[in-house]
Amino acid sequence: MNFVLDPTQWIDRYADYLFSYAYLRLNHRETAEDIVQDTFLSAYKARAQFKGNSHEKTWLTAILKHKIADYYRQKNDHEPIDRYLEQTQDSFRRRFFDDPKHQGRWTTRIAPTLTEYQVETHINSIEFSQTLLQCLGKMPPKLHQIFTAKYIDDTDSEQICKDFALSSSNYWVIIHRAKVLLRACLAQYGFFAP
Repeated sequence: MNFVLDPTQWIDRYADYLFSYAYLRLNHRETAEDIVQDTFLSAYKARAQFKGNSHEKTWLTAILKHKIADYYRQKNDHEPIDRYLEQTQDSFRRRFFDDPKHQGRWTTRIAPTLTEYQVETHINSIEFSQTLLQCLGKMPPKLHQIFTAKYIDDTDSEQICKDFALSSSNYWVIIHRAKVLLRACLAQYGFFAP
């Protein structure tokens, strides 16, 4: 089945989807908007190369993925990974605790722990999605980017190491820290036991 491009309909059909996709991965509204615009422009310029083997949406999403990867590659050239590995736990804890020594109170009240039968309902709820986005947004940018690439984009570990110029050991340290921090944040809102 061959699909034919219709650039006049792209914004109406795909702008919201592409923006949501980009925003989830970038966690910055203006950057997501810019990259989606750039995606449309690049797709328009390359429309003659479209072979029709996939749907427009699939083709545009692939272009967007490359734009996001390029953005992170360019950004990563200027931000050494070691700085994030050292500061991760400290900076994350400061965002959640009133006490600078992290022995005090949470900045907000911890939600009551959910019973087992309520967990499935909450996980599928809009509240959980919003909380997950909040927690991802509180992560240091490097952890957020790599965690999103791994667990939301389902990118292969080898490709992530290549895209972010990471050694295998750095990659696994980042993934572990991201999971620990995300779990702590979700637990703060009552989604998991701490």
